[in-house]
Amino acid sequence: MRRGVRLGIDPGDARIGVARSDPAGVLATPVETVRRGPGDLKRIRRILRDLDEETGGLVLEVVVGLPRSLSGGEGPAAAKVRDFAARLATSATLSTGPVGVRLVDERLTTVSAEAMLRDRGTKGAARRAVVDQAAAVVILQHALDTERATGVPPGELLPTKEPDA
Repeated sequence: MRRGVRLGIDPGDARIGVARSDPAGVLATPVETVRRGPGDLKRIRRILRDLDEETGGLVLEVVVGLPRSLSGGEGPAAAKVRDFAARLATSATLSTGPVGVRLVDERLTTVSAEAMLRDRGTKGAARRAVVDQAAAVVILQHALDTERATGVPPGELLPTKEPDA
């Protein structure tokens, strides 16, 4: 298991859920919900920089949930997420260089997050306010568990911006 903090992202049409892991890559916890639209990538880059500063440079990568159909195919929602993740991959840098962005399958994560919140008694507007964060936690926790079980980082690593020569 690689050591380092991961940021988990659940990009939706209206909101982006954000979660983080501990440096050992054991546990995912919610961070915040970012409103989708102008400035959303800037806010996520700020969260990354703050997290990197807080952890003393231990940010390893960003894990972005890729929505697939139950059959595994990709539709318009996946295309939007791929575009978002590609823009993040080419713009997210820390003092140590570009941050890796990894796409992982997120089938049914929002459904799982909704059920978990419902089971905990979170109702209506309060649930809608945190479901994106909860989905980001589910995505990131699944990625952490998969890497721990297999020894291989899950998903697809996107190309990052090449450092200026």
